[in-house]
Amino acid sequence: MEMLGMHVLELAPLLAHVLAALAIILLIALVGRKVARMLRQPEVIGEIVVGLLSGPAVIALLGRDTFETILPDSVFKLLKLVAQAGLVLFLVGLAHKLGTDHDKSPRSGTVWVAAGSLVPPLLTGVLLAGLVLLTDDTAARGSAPLPAFILMVAVSMSITAVPVMARILADRGMSQSAAGRLALASAIFIDAAGWLLLTLAISLGKGSLADVLHSVRALAFGAVCALAVRYGLRSQMARNACRRLPRTVTVILGATALAVALAMEHLGMTAILGAALVGLSIPQDKNAPWEHAVATVSRAGGALAPAFFVVTGITVLTGSLSHASWLLIAAAVVLGCLGKGLGGYLGARRGGQSKQTARTIAVLMNTRGLTELIVLQAGLSSGILTAHMVLPLIVMALTTTAMAGPLLSLLDRGASHLAPGAAPAATESSIR
Repeated sequence: MEMLGMHVLELAPLLAHVLAALAIILLIALVGRKVARMLRQPEVIGEIVVGLLSGPAVIALLGRDTFETILPDSVFKLLKLVAQAGLVLFLVGLAHKLGTDHDKSPRSGTVWVAAGSLVPPLLTGVLLAGLVLLTDDTAARGSAPLPAFILMVAVSMSITAVPVMARILADRGMSQSAAGRLALASAIFIDAAGWLLLTLAISLGKGSLADVLHSVRALAFGAVCALAVRYGLRSQMARNACRRLPRTVTVILGATALAVALAMEHLGMTAILGAALVGLSIPQDKNAPWEHAVATVSRAGGALAPAFFVVTGITVLTGSLSHASWLLIAAAVVLGCLGKGLGGYLGARRGGQSKQTARTIAVLMNTRGLTELIVLQAGLSSGILTAHMVLPLIVMALTTTAMAGPLLSLLDRGASHLAPGAAPAATESSIR
């Protein structure tokens, strides 16, 4: 007992330091949200930008030694675990949402929009990877197998962020519009395909056949766990527990997601895939008693998401900003806009939509946001992407997402100018 008391006394200052750091991070995130509202941007953009830049800014102002005194390695490691746990919990709700929203999505034209917003961006990703090879940028190329590198870059260019798009649609009163429903349905399909391609890229990144087989075993383990969750929740016992003990079920669901994610990581895959498998395995029934538990787990993860942004900024951007390849950054932004914008427009037109609706869909499909960062984190943690390659993709994700609001407002004004007596397709409410 005495030894246990000593360990507790030793851990107390460390935990207090972590909690203090987390409180500062949440305060920084609050500032970012307020700035984003002032600029009529989604709040998550403010959280991401401020979170990513806060660590490198402090290091630049105070120096590395002072920064490590303020945030020593032991505290940073615990903070990194908290950030990873928050990401896992958030992903449970995000992956589950990919299935539940699909039922009410319009089918007409969805295939064309999804194809147009997926295939061209994949091709632009191949072009971006080709530019890295052509310029012999070894810092961006890394040492991953070539097929894995090319596929990971292609997947990173193809992502459309469902949560950010849904928030933009809700805040602008476009959730029930033809463009909004079609874009959201297509984004759900694209992100589902993106997770499959991401899994393939990570498996290819193992290099040798033995490592690939090890990845297959890890995926099989995750699939078994996912099936256990799925059939467990469908039992009458689980339904009764969800109704009578909602808090207990919420804790169990969160703990299960964390356990599967950590086990997948231990087996050589990324924890992100484990969390996604758990979320996808939850039965899709909006009236089911477990929906409250899923929503609570996802909210808890979302509350810790700012820690993920700060940790990513410190690990990825520190040192990368001073050696950034401006050619690669410019190419990523241009190709990102071309792939999603042109592809989404042509897909919508091929699906029978008007030019105005097709333009709106093209803008919406270009939003990437948090989902892009999650994919990039998976590529970074698996060793396929380097920090120098992640930086241009982060800039691309933030730029394309920030463009959505102003471009939609511009399209609204253009539509109103062409039809003076008509009401605009979307409201001018602020994006919160």
